[in-house]
Amino acid sequence: MRIRTTAVLATSLAVLALSACNSPDEPAAGSTVAGPVSSAPPSPSTSPTRAAPLAFGQTLTTSAAEDGSVATATVIGYQQGVKAQQGADEENGTDGYVWAAVELKVCSAKGTIITSRFPWVLSYSDGARIEPSGTTFGDFPKPEYPIEATVKEGDCVRGKTVHAVPAAQRPAKVLYTTKLLAEPAEWAVPTV
Repeated sequence: MRIRTTAVLATSLAVLALSACNSPDEPAAGSTVAGPVSSAPPSPSTSPTRAAPLAFGQTLTTSAAEDGSVATATVIGYQQGVKAQQGADEENGTDGYVWAAVELKVCSAKGTIITSRFPWVLSYSDGARIEPSGTTFGDFPKPEYPIEATVKEGDCVRGKTVHAVPAAQRPAKVLYTTKLLAEPAEWAVPTV
């Protein structure tokens, strides 16, 4: 059985980072600071430090300001070389590609959320990015992560997205690329 998605769904889990971040020079609410506080911007030679990617199983907590919903998301696992009745090369007209599956879990901690497989992207060290397949086959790994799902408060959705990937390379990260995050959330893909 084969299902082809004709349009990429624009719907994604409505999220913004939940944690309130204070700059190092800004006191936390209710605290006091001894001495002067500098408000000078960082020098041009200083680049902002990026947070290290999360490990598989670590959870990202997010919220949507417009409706107050809160959700958690995590990458559970990655498997390359997934067998299917139709190979990745045959389906995509490529040479040297195989199917890979990423297992994901998203839960609603507060409110009702909508989630989709399409913001989940594989990132390679050379800068290449691979989106989930819009095609599914009945023998893809189960359970499949839904194309789109509504998740009520207290419920979760878990499943696998399938990507056509180069057989000779392994991705460096799984990215959650929703437009509602200032930067994509990242999970490091183990080397083996």
